[in-house]
Amino acid sequence: MNATMFSALAPILILSLTAIVLMIQASIKRDESVAWIITAVGFVLTLWGAIYARDYAQSVTILLQVDHWSLFFTSLIMIASLVTLVLSRETFSSEGERKEEYYLLLVLSVLGAVVLIQSSHMVSLLLGMELMGVALYAMIAFPERGQLPLEGAIKYLVLSACASAMLLYGFALIYAATGELSYAGIGAKGALAYLENPMLIMAGSAMVLAGIGFKLSVAPFHMWTPDVYEGAPTPVTGFLATVSKGAVFIALSRFYMDGALYQYSGLNTALVVLAITSMLVGNWLALRQQNIKRLLAYSSIAHFGYLLVVLIALTYVDAGLVSQSITFYLTAYIFTTLTAFTIVSTVAGEDTGKQDISAFEGLFWHRPLEASALTIAMLSLAGIPLTAGFMAKFFVITVGIQSGLWGLLAVLVVGSAVALYYYLRVVFAMTKSTESAGETANRLEKLLALVLIASILVLGSWPQPFIAYAGLL
Repeated sequence: MNATMFSALAPILILSLTAIVLMIQASIKRDESVAWIITAVGFVLTLWGAIYARDYAQSVTILLQVDHWSLFFTSLIMIASLVTLVLSRETFSSEGERKEEYYLLLVLSVLGAVVLIQSSHMVSLLLGMELMGVALYAMIAFPERGQLPLEGAIKYLVLSACASAMLLYGFALIYAATGELSYAGIGAKGALAYLENPMLIMAGSAMVLAGIGFKLSVAPFHMWTPDVYEGAPTPVTGFLATVSKGAVFIALSRFYMDGALYQYSGLNTALVVLAITSMLVGNWLALRQQNIKRLLAYSSIAHFGYLLVVLIALTYVDAGLVSQSITFYLTAYIFTTLTAFTIVSTVAGEDTGKQDISAFEGLFWHRPLEASALTIAMLSLAGIPLTAGFMAKFFVITVGIQSGLWGLLAVLVVGSAVALYYYLRVVFAMTKSTESAGETANRLEKLLALVLIASILVLGSWPQPFIAYAGLL
């Protein structure tokens, strides 16, 4: 490896060094504040490293593809990780347990996400996914406060292990048919291998999609999602909903595009079924939820169903338009979801009794900033104009129209109309009059909420600068 390769790997190297420093620090003197500072500095430097590496974009061996697209999402997940870090400090500040291990787990999980985003080979895909997943198992159950976190962690562990096994078997079948494990190699030899042995290609690709579907929690592979969302600490839930799912979807998108999987009609049909099922099941089950974290869990299932529409359109439209649509939608989704979980964390905390929608009644009258932020987040998730969510769905609908996917668009529109109802339930609850004022957020949380609100509104009302930037990807 030469110097330019090391420069391209700056984000991964900085995160790896941060993990090593955290382990050394814990072995010398256990101090939560020092661990938090080391993690924060590591994340900021990684964000800088992702910007710095843009001048050195290249393939690093056969395993990693460092390009502007992967570096953009590396920067995005680092921002989300910094938000998670801030919320984690506030969430665990009142707990008596030592929490240095949590920050190490967070760094390792982010490292896995970065590897996943930059992967161009099935080995690096599996490595990144397992590194992120193993750290998440412990983060979900951290700290041990009761039955719900442990139950969520066990469900995530068991089902994720099954998904990984399915993923490995799918890799084996694809390798048996093509003799390749790199995305580009599969794309180059896949068509010929399909003619010689179509069952191996289809079975292997279907198993890979099913394994990734578990990680994305698209229906019908979503059974773990509501329990994990409810049981995990709120910052971890936000991390899982944004960083983890975003990284997995980018990996799926790269595999689908570089591996030329869109040329197989059977796989496209499978994606259509997954998209429709996710949009219908996610929105329908969200209607029945009283716990806001479970509501957001089912909402995320529907949103990734919307994103699958963009991947399906890859057969009919230019790959550049698809990548731009994915970029804008994931950016809007991550900022919006982070806003929602920031407010849930500051208002409800880890008290499950305060996570019901009824617990947010009167929030507008007692905590207007938090109520405004949550309102904007809900409206953005619903796709109301002048929010980031509206522009994101506009991109998806544009791609769908150009592709002629009228059936999928009809389901998307119906699902969005249903979603508007349960999002507005939260808004209406906050407008009810009540005498309970509750605790007030600290200055850092208020600043974080303001920044996230501004991001949503700017992306929704003045998206041209971001669109121009995304057009360079």
